[in-house]
Amino acid sequence: MDGDCVSLLPRVCDVLAAPRSSLPDDTSLEKLLDWFTTFSKSGVSLLEVNPCLQGFISTVVSSRAAESSIISFALKLTGLVAAAEDGFRALQANSVLDLAFNPQHWREDGLWDDPCVRIGWIQGFSTMLQHRQAFSFFVQADSIKPLLQLQTDTSLFVASAASQMLAHVLMLSHPLLSGFNGKEVDDKSSSSSITGLMRPAVIEADQDVAAVVTEILEYLKTRMLPKESSQLHQSQQILKLLALILSQAGPSLRDKLLLFLREPLEELVALNYSQLTRPLMDVILAAYSSIRGDEKVPDPILCHLLSVMLNQRKPFDRIHAAAAFLCSGHDNQIHMAQSACILLLPMEIITGLTLLEGNSTVKEHRLLMMEQLQSKISCISMICISLKHIPKITLMAPDCRPCPPAVVVAAVLALLRLCRGLSPPSLNGCVAVFRNVTGSGKVQKCALEALSALSSSSEVSVMLVEVFTLLIEYLNHPDSDPTMLQKSYQALVQWIGVCSNLSSITNQLKEDLTQVVRKRACDMRWEVRDSTVEFLGHLAGLPACRTEVGGACNAAEYLLGGCCVTTPLLVEALHDPESYVRASAVSALAQTMTHSWQEGVVPTKEQAEIVTQLLEMLSQDTEGFARRAVLQYFITWFSSHPSCTSSPLLMQSVRSVLLQGSADLDWEVKVHTLDLAELLMDQAFLGQHGYTKGLESHPAQPHPYAATAKQAYTLTQRSDLLCALDGLVKQGLLSVLLSGLFDCDRPVGLKACRLLIRLKHVLLLKTQDESDAVKTDPRLYCELLSQGWAQEIRNVLGTEDRSNETDPHTVTVNVCNLVTSLDLEERLDVLTRSSDHFYNSPRSLLQDILTASAAHAQQDSQLKEEVIVDCY
Repeated sequence: MDGDCVSLLPRVCDVLAAPRSSLPDDTSLEKLLDWFTTFSKSGVSLLEVNPCLQGFISTVVSSRAAESSIISFALKLTGLVAAAEDGFRALQANSVLDLAFNPQHWREDGLWDDPCVRIGWIQGFSTMLQHRQAFSFFVQADSIKPLLQLQTDTSLFVASAASQMLAHVLMLSHPLLSGFNGKEVDDKSSSSSITGLMRPAVIEADQDVAAVVTEILEYLKTRMLPKESSQLHQSQQILKLLALILSQAGPSLRDKLLLFLREPLEELVALNYSQLTRPLMDVILAAYSSIRGDEKVPDPILCHLLSVMLNQRKPFDRIHAAAAFLCSGHDNQIHMAQSACILLLPMEIITGLTLLEGNSTVKEHRLLMMEQLQSKISCISMICISLKHIPKITLMAPDCRPCPPAVVVAAVLALLRLCRGLSPPSLNGCVAVFRNVTGSGKVQKCALEALSALSSSSEVSVMLVEVFTLLIEYLNHPDSDPTMLQKSYQALVQWIGVCSNLSSITNQLKEDLTQVVRKRACDMRWEVRDSTVEFLGHLAGLPACRTEVGGACNAAEYLLGGCCVTTPLLVEALHDPESYVRASAVSALAQTMTHSWQEGVVPTKEQAEIVTQLLEMLSQDTEGFARRAVLQYFITWFSSHPSCTSSPLLMQSVRSVLLQGSADLDWEVKVHTLDLAELLMDQAFLGQHGYTKGLESHPAQPHPYAATAKQAYTLTQRSDLLCALDGLVKQGLLSVLLSGLFDCDRPVGLKACRLLIRLKHVLLLKTQDESDAVKTDPRLYCELLSQGWAQEIRNVLGTEDRSNETDPHTVTVNVCNLVTSLDLEERLDVLTRSSDHFYNSPRSLLQDILTASAAHAQQDSQLKEEVIVDCY
C-alpha cells in the first residue's frame, strides 16, 4: 500500500468516526470499500498494515450518533476484516463482532429501521463467512433467526441480499453434515421432518449446524404455502429463494431439498395460483439445471410437478409453463413434445389449420383454451407467447415435434392474413377468437418476427412463394406502419438468404417487388425510406442464388433487375433530408458495388459521379452519421479491391478523404479516417521486415546477443521502403497520424499513436545501420504546416527541422527524427490508461473524503458553494 495512503488513512478514519459525520457523496464509502477489498485479495492483512481500522470499527459500532451510511460502511468493513482468521480473532478479542452483528444493538438505537444498516449487516456477515470460526460465530449467535426474518423485508434490496446470504449459509452448512443422506430414510419420514434425513451420530457431533439446516428447511416448508391470497407475495419470495438454492446446490442437496419439500410443492402446484406459475417453473427448471453430465432426472418428483404444471393448470398458465420449459433446453422428450402441443394449440384454434392431429391430450384442453382465447387481452398475450416460441418447435427432432415445419409456416402466414384482413377466416376457426387478433399490430409484429426465425428451419423452402407473396402484400398495404414494413423487409431478406434457389419466384412476383420498393423509397415517412434503403443494401449483400436456367447471380440482380433499379434509388437517397436515410444509402451503395470492386472492374462514369457526391457529403453534410458512412464506404472499397493502386479513381479519392476526415469535428469520423490510413500502411509496408499488421504495442525486440543478418537488408529493399514512405507522405498519411496524435479525443489519439509506433519500428529497423547519407534521403523528409499541432511538433524537434524558404507557413521535417523524438511509447502508456488513473487513485479518494467532509461540516456556516467529489 502506498505510503501516502497509509499516512492519510488514520485521518480519514477519525473524520468518518466523528459523531454526526457524513459525506455529501456516499459513493465515496463504496469506493473506499472496493479499494480495501482489492487490497485484502492480495493476501496481506488489512489490520496489520492499517491498525487504525480496528479503532474505527470499534468506535462506529459503539457510537449512538453515527450516520446510517457510516454504520453500513463499518459493518461491511468489519466483515471484510473478519474474513481473514487473524482479523476475526483480533475483532473478537475486543467483543467488536458481538456488538456489530447483534441486530438488537441496532434496534435499541432505532437504527435497524434504516435499510442501509440492514444491508450493511447482511453484506458484512456474508463476507465474513469464509472460515469455520466465522461460521461457528454465526451459529452460536443464533443469527439465522434475523436472517430468516429479512427474507420478507419491506425493502426489495434487503430481501434480495438476505436470500443470497441464506443460500450461502445453506451451501456452507450442507457439507458439514456428512450424514445428510436421504437414502437411509423412506419418503414419508423424510417429508415430515428434516431430522429424518440425518444420522443420529451427526446430530450429536454437530447439533448447531444441524439446527441451522433444520431451521432453514422448516422455514421454507412452512412459509411456502399461502394461507390466504394476501400471502402470495411471501410464497413468491420463498419460491425465488428455493430456485436460488437449487441453482447452486449439488446433486445430494438438491435431492434432499426436493424430497423434504415435496408435499408443499405439490400442494402449491395444485392451488392453481397464476401469480405463482413463473416462480414455480423457476424452481423446477433450477432443479433441472443442476443435473450434471450423464446424470438423470434426480427424482420422479420433478416429472410429477412438471406434468401437473403442463396439464392441470389454467390455459394461460400452461402456455407460460410450456414456454419456460421449451426455452430451458432440457432434453426431456415427453415434456418437450407436450410443451410444443400446448404452444401450437392457440394457433390451431385461430387459423383452423390442423397442427395437432391425433393428439388426445390436446382435445382435453381445447375447450378451456377456446374459452380463454375469447378474452382479447388473454388472446393476444397467449398468441404472442406462442409465436415467440414456435420457431424452436420446428428445430425439434422429427419424432418429437407435433407437425412438419412447413405446416407451422403455413399457420403463421394464415394468421398474418387474418390480422390484415387479406383472407377470410377458416370455417374451422373460431370467429370469436379471430376478431380479437384482427388489426392487432402486436400480433402482426410477433408473427413477422416468427416468420423470419422460421426461415432457418428445415423443410420450409417449399413455402418460399407463399411467404414471398404474403410479404409483398404487407409491404404494399396502405395501412402498414413503419415498424411493420421494416419487419417485412427483414423477413424477406431472411428467406431470400436461406433459400439459395429462387427459381420458383415468378416474373410477376419480381415485378410486384420492384414496384413496391420504388413506392416505399418515396414514402413520406423517413423511417420507411430508411428501411427500404437498408433492404436494398442487405439484398445486395446476400450470396449468389441459383436461377431457373441453372446459373448463379446476385439476388438483387435477379429479383430487382440489378443496378438499373437499385443504384438510381440509392443515389437519390443520398440527397434525402433525413441524415439516417443518407447514411443508410451510402452503406447500401457500398454493399451494392462490393461485387464489382472484388472483380477489379473499371469504375463507370456513374460510379465516378457517386464518388464526387460522397466527397461533397464528407465536406458538407451537417450530420455525423452520413460522414461516418462515407468513410466506411471508402474503407470497404479499399479492402475489397484486389489492387488498390490499379484504381486511379480510388487512389485519387483517398487523399481527399484522409485530409477531410482528419479535420472532421466528429471523433468517430476521425477514427474511421485512421482505419483507412492503417489500410494504406498495410498495403505499403506489409511484407517489409519489422512491420507487423495489427500491432497494438511494442514488437518483440531481438536478444541483445543474437546474431544479426545485416546482409539480408539490401539496397533494393531500402529503396522499396523509401518509395513506399514517399507515396504515403504524398497521400497525406503522416499529417493524418500526427493530427490524430494531438487530438483531444482519446480514442483518436490512441489509434494514431499505435500506428505511428508501427511506422517508427519499420523505419528504425531499416535505417539504424545506414550511413548518414542514406538517412538524409529526400524521401525521408516531409512538409508540415507551421501552425496548430504542427507547431507543437516543431517545439519538440527544436533545431532539427529546417524552414521552407518558398513557403514560410510550412516546415520540412525528417520522418525518422520525428517518430523518435515524439516519445510515442510513453504517450501510448498514458493514453492506454483510463482517466481514473489521474484523478481517482486511492490517495486522491482519501484526500477527497477529507476535503468533502470538512466542507460539508461547515456548509451551513461558512461554505455555501457545492463541493464536487472526484468520481472513483
